[in-house]
Amino acid sequence: MDENLGGHRTVHLHLERALEGTGVEAAFVHIPPPRIARRLVSAALPGLGRLDLDLQPLRSQLALSALARLAIRRREGSFDVLHMYTQNSALLATDMLRRHPSVVSLDTTNSLNAYRLPYRSPTRCTPLALLATVPIERRVYRAATLVVAQSEYAASSLRSDYQVPDGNLRVVPFGIGVPDEPAARPGEGTPRIVFVGTTMERKGGSRLLQVFEEHLRERATLTLVTRDAVAERPGVEVIGDIVAGDGRIWDVLRSASVFVLPSSIDQAPNAVFEAMAVGLPVVAVRTGAVPEMVEDGVSGILIEPEDDGSGLLRALSTLLDDPALRARMGAAARSRVLDRFDAQKAAAALVTVLREARSRCASRDG
Repeated sequence: MDENLGGHRTVHLHLERALEGTGVEAAFVHIPPPRIARRLVSAALPGLGRLDLDLQPLRSQLALSALARLAIRRREGSFDVLHMYTQNSALLATDMLRRHPSVVSLDTTNSLNAYRLPYRSPTRCTPLALLATVPIERRVYRAATLVVAQSEYAASSLRSDYQVPDGNLRVVPFGIGVPDEPAARPGEGTPRIVFVGTTMERKGGSRLLQVFEEHLRERATLTLVTRDAVAERPGVEVIGDIVAGDGRIWDVLRSASVFVLPSSIDQAPNAVFEAMAVGLPVVAVRTGAVPEMVEDGVSGILIEPEDDGSGLLRALSTLLDDPALRARMGAAARSRVLDRFDAQKAAAALVTVLREARSRCASRDG
């Protein structure tokens, strides 16, 4: 069961492909995109929304979970183990989690995510909103046979904010399907910087564009893969029609010299994995699970969340000035993905967890 939102759509796509070779018969259920009724239920409320007190994220998650519950009910009796991705799709299905061997996997908790939503900013009232959200979410973790965190960052929140015991918690980085050996990175000519982010402002693209125009326009070109409209300007290419699963992203990345995602809200961005997989050095923000993905100084350069642009400029200048360093970091990035974040390995690890959940329930029922 997949909530089919944002980057989760990409993760599930890679996982679906990887599971094909595991011998597991997997039936994938994708929650459909929101329609009018769900949009109305999930709408922000004027006034309260500005204070982050309208419980809009929770209302949206409950509406999504209601659809997930209906989908599971239609299939009860047809599966051995129930896998929910993510916890939000299971908020109204805790009875089903208890009734069946079940695994809930996630890349972040709502205690963490409440401060990193791409469409609204946290306020001093956000902790009050979490008082309503956390108890509902905690019931999901208590009902599931096992809980899978995709990073130690998420696992830490599960332990401290939700009291999930280590005996019920597993850490499995999901990763991506790694493409064949990347094309040779161009060593001559003008270096190309690539940014991938749905929204420019909250993903750090606007800051990158400013740094590029003020300091790097004569030294590199910039490709922005984004849904936002960006005015044409010299040295900047904008690609606005790439979607999850679109193979063109590999060609864009292979043509680049450096990948940059200066976002302070992303917690485990798939775009970083994709860039690393084709051998690109990464410049990203030291936040969320990113330090677990990118080894600072080895496979890329991490900047601080409060960076005013100076750290971003230093990191980019270091890589643009040194092709040999780019090559070393790019090779290290690809090796790290193959070692730790390959979807084939993640699928095998997840199957092990699913079998453990089934075995636990069989022992309990026996």
